[in-house]
Amino acid sequence: MKFPIGVQSFKKLINNGFVYVDKTDLVYSLVDEGAVYFLGRPRRFGKSLLVSTLESYFLGEKELFAGLKIESLEKAWTKYPVFHIDFGNGDSFSEKNALRDSVEEYVSTWEKMYNVEPNVKLGLGRRFSKVLKAAHEQTQQPCVVLVDEYDKPLLDVIGLPDMVERNNVKVSLEEYNREFLRAFYSSLKAADEDLRFVFLTGITKFPQVSIFSGLNQLIDISMESQYEAICGITDEEIETYFHKQIEDMAKGCGCSYQEMRESLRKQYDGYHFSRKMADVYNPFSLLNALRKNELGDYWFSTGTPSLLDRMLAAGSHDIDKLIENIYTSDQFREYRADNQQLLPLIYQSGYLTIKEFFPTTSSFRLDYPNNEVKQAANKLFAQ
Repeated sequence: MKFPIGVQSFKKLINNGFVYVDKTDLVYSLVDEGAVYFLGRPRRFGKSLLVSTLESYFLGEKELFAGLKIESLEKAWTKYPVFHIDFGNGDSFSEKNALRDSVEEYVSTWEKMYNVEPNVKLGLGRRFSKVLKAAHEQTQQPCVVLVDEYDKPLLDVIGLPDMVERNNVKVSLEEYNREFLRAFYSSLKAADEDLRFVFLTGITKFPQVSIFSGLNQLIDISMESQYEAICGITDEEIETYFHKQIEDMAKGCGCSYQEMRESLRKQYDGYHFSRKMADVYNPFSLLNALRKNELGDYWFSTGTPSLLDRMLAAGSHDIDKLIENIYTSDQFREYRADNQQLLPLIYQSGYLTIKEFFPTTSSFRLDYPNNEVKQAANKLFAQ
């Protein structure tokens, strides 16, 4: 079996014979039921692969979905103009013009593709709106906009001391990037008639970015029961796709199949993203363990946002105190850059997850999801 560790392209995954845990029925539901979505999940949880899957779907690449659940659901396989922005591609946004240059490159490429004359006097948001309108008119199909890691330009710079000049006034790089994103995303609201579907992923929901107030009918599915396992791997999926690999792993460790399942569960399971409390495994860690036939700590070195590192370095924090309290969802779902509260970022980064839901008060208890994360948290907070 070929494990798709680090493979974020759906087309590459399918064409190269990697194992794919079929989520395409949920993809179909997303597209069928709504138009504008946000999904928040920790890093290394499969968000980029989901975005890539949506891209192939909207490009009408039917052959890639042969044998998958969506094949019996989708009949039309219409090709739409797709605009995919990936802010999580490794670029750093800690320089003044890094974000602008990145978006400029995307917009310029699309202007050439749809024969739109660039007007540098206009902001990039308005230029993007013109591209969307032109694409709609030329293809006779409304547009699809996919933004992966929409929040990275903010997470990269929050807490940095750098000041930059904007309209002859010194502002923080965080404020500079936030205002740029606010103006750029407002283009999506202006282009509403030219849009078929909008999907944004990220770690953190920033209420100050107008995407969450400006876009019509934006649906945050981060804590919706229907989509809690759209990223990650469930127990049922482990049995369906990885039974033999776990049997081989158990033999190598000299234990029973059930004992190995329990070890994997304690090490990598335990994430909950809704009131339904369905168990979800960290896919990055689980696939690494199955490929190497070894339980290990795989997520910590790649899963921590630099912002969390900076905030922890600025003062002492006790994560154990955070898990002693009961919270409403608003207290850990939204990060406001002006109050420097750690809880939302710790939850959204994957160090804490929902462990108990109290329906009478609509409140939650948070805790470590599993042993791997608990050990990682001890290392992180001990620094």
